[in-house]
Amino acid sequence: MYGVWTPEQVGAAEEPVLARTPEGALMRRAAHGVAQVALAELRRRTGGVAGRRVVVLVGAGNNGGDGLWAGDELRRRGVAVTAVLLSPDRAHPAGLAALRKQRGRIVTDVEHGVVAVDHADLVLDAIVGTGARGGLRPEAATLVDAARTTDVPILAVDTPSGVDPLTGVPGEHHVRAAATVTFGARKPVHVLAAPLCGPVTLIDIGLGPELPPAPVDVLDAADVGARWPVPGPGDDKYSQGVVGIAAGSRTYPGAAVLASGAAALSTSGMVRYAGSAADEVRAAWPEIVATDTVGEAGRVQAWVVGPGLGTDDAGAQTLADVLDTGLPVLADADAVTLLGQHAGLREKAAGAPVLITPHAGEFARVAELTDDRVDSARRAAADLGVTLLLKGNATVVAAPDGRVLVHPAGSAWLATAGSGDVLSGVAGALLAAGLEPWWAGGCAAFVHARAADIGAGADIGPGSPVPASHVQAALSTAIRQVREARG
Repeated sequence: MYGVWTPEQVGAAEEPVLARTPEGALMRRAAHGVAQVALAELRRRTGGVAGRRVVVLVGAGNNGGDGLWAGDELRRRGVAVTAVLLSPDRAHPAGLAALRKQRGRIVTDVEHGVVAVDHADLVLDAIVGTGARGGLRPEAATLVDAARTTDVPILAVDTPSGVDPLTGVPGEHHVRAAATVTFGARKPVHVLAAPLCGPVTLIDIGLGPELPPAPVDVLDAADVGARWPVPGPGDDKYSQGVVGIAAGSRTYPGAAVLASGAAALSTSGMVRYAGSAADEVRAAWPEIVATDTVGEAGRVQAWVVGPGLGTDDAGAQTLADVLDTGLPVLADADAVTLLGQHAGLREKAAGAPVLITPHAGEFARVAELTDDRVDSARRAAADLGVTLLLKGNATVVAAPDGRVLVHPAGSAWLATAGSGDVLSGVAGALLAAGLEPWWAGGCAAFVHARAADIGAGADIGPGSPVPASHVQAALSTAIRQVREARG
């Protein structure tokens, strides 16, 4: 697990470090990290360093200074460096002087900058830092567009310029980085807009002791594997967790099949299905005990309710019956809509071990969604008194007590019909096994995304949607991988 801090928290942590560090030393340390990653990128992409051409897009202030000092170090390693000054009168004086001393080329007009970018092997984005908001200004946008047109990779310094460092929302014109180098701590943009950042390298500049507890955490495979239930020699089908699935309908039987099957594949000891799609569930998964109603299902340790359920009176009654059990409940899809429609159902859910899993449209039925998805999820979880998993390219899991997990999925492979039903089954199985809703949501999101990566396969290709059935089929492999990662 690693933490994510806001730009304001990182800035506050830098102040005491700067106060006890010789002037310029912190910037030089950061720039050294940028230069090392740039050199590695050049070697990986071109096979060498000497004589390669790097263009540094230099904005005002310290971010531009980081880029200029990195350019100084690259010149010392035999790289041809051109610095394009976007604000010549506000360029970092010491960094500019150092690059001039190493005979780096300095350009102050966009036309010559575009020519330099066209012939570059790598571009450093040192345009704006974490204090900036909004998209790129026209001159910077022209230079970034030139790199995109000629397919020159961009290495972002701290964060990709034009992408909001707090929310990850890109402006109209922004950088899509091949890789990013950040300093001291990861910021929200690195997990909320992972595809725009590329692989992120964190450079330690000594902020650790000064940082507060992380407001956002990110799980890794070892964290998930350590919590994934593994049956022992004394376990049986009941002790491993029995999950009930109240989902699907005659109109949407697939939701029941996907959610039930995902629960079975997620090492649930037993799955009980209750609903009008019982015949379809039995046909697809003969090991699942299928009945027509929640009352007939028998004893379970947790419920999944909502996928394909319907939002009529019958659906509302089913949700009420499940909430009345007092057991852990995962409410998805139609169940989220019903919570938005009925104050009485929200009252039943508040304070109970309930995990709701809306996408953006469903979220708007129960709370206000702003560009700051982390803050929106945190506020909604506290207001509703439930744990909330907000689906998206970056999945946010917020507990009522303020804890937040983010899973930075790097693709749109899960943007397909039925993939949420699979996630519901996985998380429901974990609830039945005894994980608290926050951990169940975070671990399920991790494995769900891993299964999408596996399910995509070479025949579908990067960036392509993967059918939910492929995700479901890949769950066993994804679970085995996280179990192996725990050591």
